[in-house]
Amino acid sequence: MNQKQLEKIRSQAGFIAALDQSGGSTPKALKLYGVDESEYSGDEAMYAKVHEMRTRIITSKSFGGNRILGAILFENTMDREIGGKPTAAYLWEDKQVVPFLKVDKGLADEKDGVQVMKPMPELDKLLKRAVKAGIFGTKMRSVIKGANPAGIKRVVDQQFEVGKQILAAGLVPIIEPEVDIKSPTKKECEKLLKAELLAHLSKLKGDQKVMLKLTLPEQDDFYKECIEHPQCLRVVALSGGYSRDEANARLARNHKMVASFSRALSEGLNAKQTPAEFDKMLDTSIQSIFEASKT
Repeated sequence: MNQKQLEKIRSQAGFIAALDQSGGSTPKALKLYGVDESEYSGDEAMYAKVHEMRTRIITSKSFGGNRILGAILFENTMDREIGGKPTAAYLWEDKQVVPFLKVDKGLADEKDGVQVMKPMPELDKLLKRAVKAGIFGTKMRSVIKGANPAGIKRVVDQQFEVGKQILAAGLVPIIEPEVDIKSPTKKECEKLLKAELLAHLSKLKGDQKVMLKLTLPEQDDFYKECIEHPQCLRVVALSGGYSRDEANARLARNHKMVASFSRALSEGLNAKQTPAEFDKMLDTSIQSIFEASKT
């Protein structure tokens, strides 16, 4: 494990740019960016368009390690190049931004008020490739929609079980049990979730450090015990569908929690913008999220 990257993630001010998705499915992410489905045909062309968007963000002069701790990529981005280098190498060597990889294969159907992750039979192979590519850590997402104790326990059990597989491969897992912001029982979900998270964190051994990616809670500083837990490297927040202004306002009230925003980061960016317009919009977005992450 890269000790400089570990120290940066543990202690530096800043936030994580979630570049693995922007508003759901890839066509939707492209549409939000101003690229219509009529502008490409087939998966390969679609992924090329996504890579153009990611490359434009990453190579922008506004995007750098002074305000951004890490960036989460999806597999297709890891396998491509930026500036003649593999994406992860470019991020760290040229931008001093720590590379992470989204490893889950999507969500299973809802049961007991939750969606666990689909099986990942090829995970060990992917983790080996990630290590070879210079990836520092991983991210995987489940979703909680209702305050069902059995369902929430199942989500957290699965997250930590896979998390240990990732730790064994020499990578740091970001455990992401998202609570749906539209859940009518969001506050109750968060209480059940925190109890499960703390129970699992306490079972980790000394050198097993994980990160948590959590929905911004209804009660400010609700995840304080998780943030302070010795087995937790950092707690980051997902924007979860909140607008950037709302996400930033909530984040600023949760001390020592830092952002890992996707939609809220890319909000307002458009393929048709000039380089100057694009850089200015991205700079404004990054600065606002950076300020909210500093509290």
